[in-house]
Amino acid sequence: MIKEIKNKSDWNAVLSKVTDYDFYHTYDYHQISKEDTEEAILLTYENEDTLIALPLILRPIADTNYYDYTSVYGYVGPLSNIVDSNFDYTDYKDELLQYLKSKHIVSIFSRLHPYFDQQSMLESLGSVETLGDTVNIDVTLPIEESRRAYGKSNKNQINKLRRECSVIKATSEKEVLEFIDIYYENMNRLNADESYYFSKDYFFNFLDINDFKTDILLVKDNQSETIIAGAMFVKTNESIVQYHLSGTRTDYLRMKPSKLFLDEMRVNATDEGYRYFNLGGGLGSKNDSLFEFKSSFSKDFRPFKVWKFIINEEMYHALSSKHTETDHFPKYRAKY
Repeated sequence: MIKEIKNKSDWNAVLSKVTDYDFYHTYDYHQISKEDTEEAILLTYENEDTLIALPLILRPIADTNYYDYTSVYGYVGPLSNIVDSNFDYTDYKDELLQYLKSKHIVSIFSRLHPYFDQQSMLESLGSVETLGDTVNIDVTLPIEESRRAYGKSNKNQINKLRRECSVIKATSEKEVLEFIDIYYENMNRLNADESYYFSKDYFFNFLDINDFKTDILLVKDNQSETIIAGAMFVKTNESIVQYHLSGTRTDYLRMKPSKLFLDEMRVNATDEGYRYFNLGGGLGSKNDSLFEFKSSFSKDFRPFKVWKFIINEEMYHALSSKHTETDHFPKYRAKY
């Protein structure tokens, strides 16, 4: 049967039993990501030695007795301890569907993880769609070998940046606030959606979490001693480094300092024995200019997919009756 886990100790106990996970799957990340009206739940299935875990955010649907599930921002999806590629997931899918119906769940949306193979357990439950590619730097290679994948202009610009700038790790409150200010400036310039304007508390809470390691790298212009760019990188289980949030001062965009903090983390990740360094994909997961920039560091692409599942078709269509002209999922949560 499906069990709901809502406390940290049990959540962590489950994560310790799966083959791999990322910080996006952790209890603490869910707690700092959810809204006050939402609840973080880890849905677990156990049958003999089999364990499957699915972290989600439960949301009430206004003016109804129904709910839906969504995922936190990032790369999430199910986890398991299953290593058999021919494993039969029929019982799991039956149990999950029965649970969802009993809890009055209308739909589920979840972003999936590009580095964990989860699709087979989701087949026949809604649809899995590929939105674009993410870029991985193979940090298991020797440092000079991974750098060979860089474009020529990348190498030249990074060499120049290393002569003109320094990379420092934010350790003081002042340095963290500097990064937050740069991040907000970046979001303003991009006219970003309000959902990307994380509160200042979000950043400090993030740094206080012990279940994963967070590094904020800042790029300082040596001549002016000005902090001109920064990025937040998250490391989990000595396995995966995620390029999480970043920004560049508008006045220094022409220098492209983001290339320097990415190169610096590539070196650090190799030195510290990580397997993957995920740069993510393009804006809205499209293969756009942002993706082109990231792909100048590596041509190791991983598909980014999302899972969409309508459990209660009748209620879904009733709720969506005023939102027929949107591609948003679920339709009834479109912003118009």
